[in-house]
Amino acid sequence: MLSSYTHCYDSFLKKTMSSFLQQQRTFIQMRTVLKVVDNSGAKKVMCIRALAGKKGARLGDMIQASVKEAHPNGKVKKGAVVFAVVVRAAMPKGRCDGSEVKFDDNAVVLVDKQGQPIGTRVFGPVPHELRQKKHVKILTLAGHIA
Repeated sequence: MLSSYTHCYDSFLKKTMSSFLQQQRTFIQMRTVLKVVDNSGAKKVMCIRALAGKKGARLGDMIQASVKEAHPNGKVKKGAVVFAVVVRAAMPKGRCDGSEVKFDDNAVVLVDKQGQPIGTRVFGPVPHELRQKKHVKILTLAGHIA
């Protein structure tokens, strides 16, 4: 009787651990679909490559992306290959005071090759870690700095 109970409990643990590992947040990598939070005309982009590290991009990193959805009268058209800066990431990032910052979604702001934003407004919260990555112009356009 006891052995069947422990077997059932072990299988329960394996199922919960596997679901926990599936829910674990990861880097922004190739083929990740991201929300665009500026008024450049794009709605959604798909990451082509992360320009920062081998594993992928994190908060404040630049990526190269393809526009998947766009407004009809925007500056950026569907199918265009653009550069973007990750301003919100679901993966937690530790701060020097011991706290962590993470968001519910993955979001980007479209920029040109020099790092200047294409749009003139940034919607939603933007973390102050972008200041360390030299994206001060995005911080000035943002309405709320987290």
